[in-house]
Amino acid sequence: MELLEALSTKFNYWIYIIIMMIGLYAMISKNNLVKKLIGMSIFQTAIILFYVSIGVKEGATIPILYHDQVHPSHGDSHHEADTGHGEDHHPSHEEIVANLHIEPDDFGNPLPHVLMLTAIVVGVATLGVGLALTQKVYRDFGSIEESEILESIKSAK
Repeated sequence: MELLEALSTKFNYWIYIIIMMIGLYAMISKNNLVKKLIGMSIFQTAIILFYVSIGVKEGATIPILYHDQVHPSHGDSHHEADTGHGEDHHPSHEEIVANLHIEPDDFGNPLPHVLMLTAIVVGVATLGVGLALTQKVYRDFGSIEESEILESIKSAK
């Protein structure tokens, strides 16, 4: 019973492991270079999903402060200064932060998501280079099957 409970509470991790193993299996066992690249993309996707999922906080919101929260009366003092009726007091950064009442636990950390955007860009670039190399290999050897390419290399020696 404890095993089922442990598995059900960490269900998302098992999904990532399964997706990752599918990608790893495709990279290792497939003979076709394009299928190997697809396996690599599946593997990368599993890693990205894992990091995005550990960056999620339940009940948290995006870490953006709206203008009204930071400067509730911004612009009013400038208008009053033009008419000569307002005082010339501009709150310091410390005064503004002290009056915000921000609870850090209410916000999610954007860093894992930003880093995974970078990983997506690197993954797409890697896939593009891999496909370009596969195209070059096909032009040179007439096949994208690994065994046929290796035979062609051995027979050329």
